[in-house]
Amino acid sequence: MTHLTTIDVSTIPAVNHGEAMRLQEAELKRALELLRTLGSEQWSKQTYCPDWEVRRMWLHVLGACEAGASIRENAHQMRAGRKLSKKLGVPLEAGLSGVQVAEREDLTPKELLEQLERTTPRTIKGRARTPRPLRALKIAIDGPVIEKWALGYLIDIIYLRDVWMHRVDTAQATGADLVLTADHDGRIVADVVAEWARRHGQPFNLELTGTAGGSFKSGQAGETISIDAVEFCSLIAGRGNTSGLLATIVPF
Repeated sequence: MTHLTTIDVSTIPAVNHGEAMRLQEAELKRALELLRTLGSEQWSKQTYCPDWEVRRMWLHVLGACEAGASIRENAHQMRAGRKLSKKLGVPLEAGLSGVQVAEREDLTPKELLEQLERTTPRTIKGRARTPRPLRALKIAIDGPVIEKWALGYLIDIIYLRDVWMHRVDTAQATGADLVLTADHDGRIVADVVAEWARRHGQPFNLELTGTAGGSFKSGQAGETISIDAVEFCSLIAGRGNTSGLLATIVPF
């Protein structure tokens, strides 16, 4: 999101449910477009996530999408994910991801892509129709932060950021083109900046470079940071050594 003027983070509007569904639909479309360009060797490239090459990363995304498309599949994954997380002593997020990958391990890249293409419309439809009372329910989170989230935050924001970050991961691992635009990626990044600001509550001046970036501020005489927008998101997601305000974790 490139701007000529500096944005006060308090003026950044929250991403509501309807906008989140539109952004997710667009993000999954971009992800599919990127995946279609990959050759067989690129699917086996190691990503930032130690346990995942590109194919396994997208088995996880496919599993999450299939859970969004089916209440029965979602319930199954939650039961199996909790069981695995207790067995391994890992956060529920890791347990869920492990189940999603393991249960789809036999899929070839071609089959994975075809299944993700079929599932995407159903995923958006399923998430979009989640009733308001259900979206308000609180769920306990044990990683990367320990807190309680409204289910709507998980459905709207975390699932959007997860696919976005994995598209970034894929481009970085394979050398494929990472398509970024101010209206789509810039909106996602601006929402991340707003949450980051709320989480640390300190004054700052933040200059994010690149197509998805912009200039942001809060308060007066705070820490000044200048960094690429994608790198900023990677760092505050907990990827890399950080200090100062960049050590504030924002879930993806």
